[in-house]
Amino acid sequence: MKKDIHPENYRKVLFVDNSNGEEFLISSCVATKETAKAKIDGKEYPMFGVEISSSSHPFYTGNEKSLDTAGRAEKFRARVAKAKATKKA
Repeated sequence: MKKDIHPENYRKVLFVDNSNGEEFLISSCVATKETAKAKIDGKEYPMFGVEISSSSHPFYTGNEKSLDTAGRAEKFRARVAKAKATKKA
């Protein structure tokens, strides 16, 4: 293996899902400013917050939100009809 090609700051980082508080301990070289104690082993690690992870993403949890596409289309058609009516008047 070649020497001096790997990053210097490769270490264990605690990734915390901001939406549900789930923690993941992963090796990474992401820049962090905060530290936190892991629930997993109680040790202090650099912490990085993420907005969404596999524990909160609808694809993985099965809790998909259905969009009201018919309602949105009807609202759009109503706006277009109103705009045409005011343009003719």
